[in-house]
Amino acid sequence: MEYNEFKGKVIGITRPAERVDEAVNIVKQHGGTAIVAPTIELQISNSQSLLNLCKMVGELDWLILTSPTSIISLLKHCNDIKERLNPFCQIAVIGPRTENFLEEQGLKADVVAKEYTAEGLLEIFKELEITDKKIGLPRTLAARNKLPEELKKMGANVFVAKAYRSGLPENRDKVQALITNIINREVDALTFTSTLTVQNLFEIVKEENKDELIEILRNGEVIVVAIGPVTAKPLQKHGIPVLIPEEYTVDAMLEILMDKFNE
Repeated sequence: MEYNEFKGKVIGITRPAERVDEAVNIVKQHGGTAIVAPTIELQISNSQSLLNLCKMVGELDWLILTSPTSIISLLKHCNDIKERLNPFCQIAVIGPRTENFLEEQGLKADVVAKEYTAEGLLEIFKELEITDKKIGLPRTLAARNKLPEELKKMGANVFVAKAYRSGLPENRDKVQALITNIINREVDALTFTSTLTVQNLFEIVKEENKDELIEILRNGEVIVVAIGPVTAKPLQKHGIPVLIPEEYTVDAMLEILMDKFNE
C-alpha cells in the first residue's frame, strides 16, 4: 500500500551506497523524492587483524557482529568459519537487520541488543560473566571504542579486527550536489544513520559553504533526523535541532519524519 506522507518532499539520504535501498523505498512508497548522497564509503578488508581472528575462531567464547558488512567480510576471509567456530561460542549482534542477515548466512544470533547501539549490547553483557572470556569483534576501526573498552573493563579478552574500512567517499560529486540543493533550499529533510555520516558531510562541504550549510540546518529550514542519540551528538554540537526516534531503525527514523511533516 502506498501513502503520501512525503508527497512533494525531497529527502537527503547519506547512508553508504550498499545500505540505501530500505530508506529509498520507504521515501518513494510514501510519495517523496530521495536524493542519495553517501557521505561514507565501505570497503571490506583482509587486514592482518582479521586474518588473525580467523585463525582463532575455534577458541572464541563470544563473537560480536555489529553490521551486515562485518559479516560479509568475516565470511569472505574466513570461508570455513561455520566448520571451525567453537561450537560453544555465542554470537551477539546489534539490531534486527544484522540478526536477519546473519540468519540468511546460516548462523544464528544468541543475543540481540534491544537498543541498537553499543550501549544496548553492553547492558546485556553486564548481566553475564565474561571474565577471561575471549571475544572476537570484527568491525570498522572508525567505530567508537566504547564497546571493546567496556568489555575489557568487565574482564574479557577482546580481539578487535579490522573487517572493513569506512571513510570518505572517493567520488564526492553526489554529496556536493546535495549540499548545493540544501543551500538552494531544494531539500526538505536530511537523514543520518551514523556519526561518520554526519562528520563526513562537514568534512566534504567546501569551507566557503560550511557556515551557510550549518545555519540552514540550525534554523530548521531543513528538518534533520538521526537514527539515534549517538548519531545526533555531532549535529547537536553545532546547535542543530535533531529528530530522534525511540527505536533506532531506518523505518522508525522515517516514521518520525512523516509525523513531523503531518503536524
